[in-house]
Amino acid sequence: MRDGGGGRQVVVEVLHRFLVAEPQERERMAPHVIAAVGQKRMDEILEATFGRVGRVTGVRDSPEGLVIQGSEGEVRAFAASRDGQRLDALLIEPVVHRPARLRVPRWVLPAVAWVVLAVLFAVRIDACWTAPSRVAWCGRLLIVAAGYLVVHGWRAPAEFPRWMRRPLQAGALVALASAWRLPRLPSTGDVTELGMGIGLCVLFGLLLARARRHRWGVAVSRPLDFPLRDGRWLVGQGGGRSLNHHAAFPEQRGALDLIQVGPDGSRNAGGRGGNERYLVYGQPVFAPCDGTVVSAAGLVEDQEPGVIRYQPPYGNHVWIDTGAEIVKLAHLRPGTVTVAAGDVVRAGQLLGEVGNSGNSSEPHLHIHAERDGLGLDLEFRGIRGSLYRGRTVHT
Repeated sequence: MRDGGGGRQVVVEVLHRFLVAEPQERERMAPHVIAAVGQKRMDEILEATFGRVGRVTGVRDSPEGLVIQGSEGEVRAFAASRDGQRLDALLIEPVVHRPARLRVPRWVLPAVAWVVLAVLFAVRIDACWTAPSRVAWCGRLLIVAAGYLVVHGWRAPAEFPRWMRRPLQAGALVALASAWRLPRLPSTGDVTELGMGIGLCVLFGLLLARARRHRWGVAVSRPLDFPLRDGRWLVGQGGGRSLNHHAAFPEQRGALDLIQVGPDGSRNAGGRGGNERYLVYGQPVFAPCDGTVVSAAGLVEDQEPGVIRYQPPYGNHVWIDTGAEIVKLAHLRPGTVTVAAGDVVRAGQLLGEVGNSGNSSEPHLHIHAERDGLGLDLEFRGIRGSLYRGRTVHT
């Protein structure tokens, strides 16, 4: 496989040669791709591409992926080559025109959100220290508690870096420390804030409990083996709609994103950069069930955390047909996939390693099961209860 730096430039050149080659030469230049989609379908894809971009004038690498440039426009693409001579994988973006948008660094919006959140917490925590009565103090503390319920329930602080988690923890202690004033405060006062605090805690608590206990009503035919071993595994995405961004896609509605965390709750290994700084990166992935591999890929390059290039959405993956459903594992590390389409696998068999390929912002393992195009509720042997965003599973 060719990837990164000069390797990407090789892929750029191979893709360009393929696009400008005579039609009769294409099968020789991309035999695996054409065998997978068929000559007729490949001709249709290329004809549509040329119709959108005009005469191909070049291919370039960009932060968003490879870009096919033409006399009338451009379109993104993904390609891979093992030997630097032939294409082994090719995907061309079906969208023609993307509206121009202001390029904002990825860190800006999260930073703004955190500043706003920090100000709100600071204001409410400070209010606990200026409460005019015990009743008002209880109400203000409950409002702060409702804020923490939202952050801990919907945002899974175990995913936060230590510099975010420590101030959150310190803020809670500062709010509780204001209780030293209580003996000097009158016991009665305005109950408005108390009612507001109780109402917010009850409302957010009920919504969170409902989201965590959510079930789609159709489960896998039999419990699966957990695909990761010997660690603490945080569910980064899972549960109801408000806790699981996969719910927007019918076939992925029951999906889980799994991340490894250490004893202190951090997902970072420390002392390293890039993907290697994540504990989960490179962890072995095992087959969760018996079945036949219906699709496997291992040529998609890993991305840098926080950068999503145009790639096949699942990246490197293994899909297993159990006879009752398809179990899909995705975002594996390139060069580690041990099986191919048509292989029969047994539960517990090594499939590959966790990576950061495909539509992934950081290293993690994606797993879901689907039947007739609909995602199923996942069940694992030895694990009780719902698997929701923020839960940590020990194996």
